Amino acid sequence: MKLWILAVGNKMPSWVDGAFGEYAKRMPREARIELLEIKPEKRAAGKTVEQMQEAEMARLLAALPAGAHPVMLDERGSEMTTLELAVGMKSWLQEGRDVAFIIGGADGLHPALRQRAGKLWSLSRLTLPHGLVRVLLAEQLYRAMSVLQNHPYHRE
Repeated sequence: MKLWILAVGNKMPSWVDGAFGEYAKRMPREARIELLEIKPEKRAAGKTVEQMQEAEMARLLAALPAGAHPVMLDERGSEMTTLELAVGMKSWLQEGRDVAFIIGGADGLHPALRQRAGKLWSLSRLTLPHGLVRVLLAEQLYRAMSVLQNHPYHRE
């Protein structure tokens, strides 16, 4: 299984790349993380939020790996605990299906894209910087795998 992270945005600060990379390299072979950075739509006078979301949606859909289960990260999604994520990871591993976690741009995900989600997931009700979302997501994926492998990283 491959865990894809499709994230609108590029040119992250070095601390984001470093922290994300640290958790990605800790992942076991059976659940590797691969990051695909999606170019954000340029902000230009006269473009509406919907137009920018549509352009980013087209780029995200073009990059979405075929057959991957889409999980959209959105503040309106449902929250879950690390143990609930671990249960989901176990199911995905058993199915042998890749999972694509999608992080929208500054204006969020287009409503049509949210409707295509296999799951709509909120990491927090707080508004978080996109770079931090990458790090939090990578850490939680690592933590969920640690739970499944009975590794002491996670403590209840």
